[in-house]
Amino acid sequence: MKKALILGINGQDGSFLAELLLSKNYEVHGLIRRTAKDNLQNIRHITDKVTLHYGDLADPVSIQQAINISNPDEIYNEADQDHAGISFNIPSYNYDVTGAAVGRILEIIKNTNTDIKYFQPLTSNMFGNISEMPQNENTPFFPLNPYACSKVFAYHTCRMYRNNYDMFVSCAIFYNHESERRTDNYVTRKITKSAAKISLGLQDELILGDLSAKIDWGYAREYMDAAWNIMQQENPDDYIIGTGIETSVEEFVEQTFDYLNLDSKKFVKSSASLLRPAKNLSLIADYSKAKNHFGFEPKVLVKDLIKIMVDHDLSQNR
Repeated sequence: MKKALILGINGQDGSFLAELLLSKNYEVHGLIRRTAKDNLQNIRHITDKVTLHYGDLADPVSIQQAINISNPDEIYNEADQDHAGISFNIPSYNYDVTGAAVGRILEIIKNTNTDIKYFQPLTSNMFGNISEMPQNENTPFFPLNPYACSKVFAYHTCRMYRNNYDMFVSCAIFYNHESERRTDNYVTRKITKSAAKISLGLQDELILGDLSAKIDWGYAREYMDAAWNIMQQENPDDYIIGTGIETSVEEFVEQTFDYLNLDSKKFVKSSASLLRPAKNLSLIADYSKAKNHFGFEPKVLVKDLIKIMVDHDLSQNR
């Protein structure tokens, strides 16, 4: 039986990954932070099937202990501060837990057991202000926020450990991936939850920032399947994972309200106070390498994603 340690097992991606690994008969361990608020909502249905360890990416001792106890074959790092907009408010925290922590984890693996395979998720935000369309694994980076800068650091750190120490370290550059488990501070979740409440008479309006932004949106559950496939390849490598289709925030809003038979123009407003200091150009994934290496092909596109999220939000409010 393979053993895996998921850092951030209780987040959107970590929880989907845990379910996937359990279905493949892994022994699953997870690292979670101790917080004042209950943070096990996404994994409550599987807590009896996984082993949880308290820790924090800022505390290397806790990471070392989790690795020693779990003795994993694979480590998936799904824990960081993953919101680009919020990273402007807490830049130092991003530089530490999103960037420097990757170096701490890899150094622990190097000194503990170099046979452990390591997976690092990255972000399309690393491309930032780039005019090359679509982006592939050779497109240069031009990050525009602290979160993206931290991920660029993580990317180069992973490549350094892979090349210098012959470690199995693989990365996925994930484009935006959403689900019914997204937190409320992401625009897609804000849209679907608000639209559901408006349809039920529980909310009057929805206020958003830049409606013109165009984004490549996919389904988180499918992207975690890609993460697992990346770790099963013979050699470590880096892959872009996305849909190759861009949808504007305005289009996402219209499709969401259309699904509920509502006119979005009657309920949605834009506020300059919600705009970011810097805006990425359109980011579109060229996932041909992942398709060629392990058959990745996104099946859940925006229309299906909206249905999944809205149906869930309606069920939570009825």
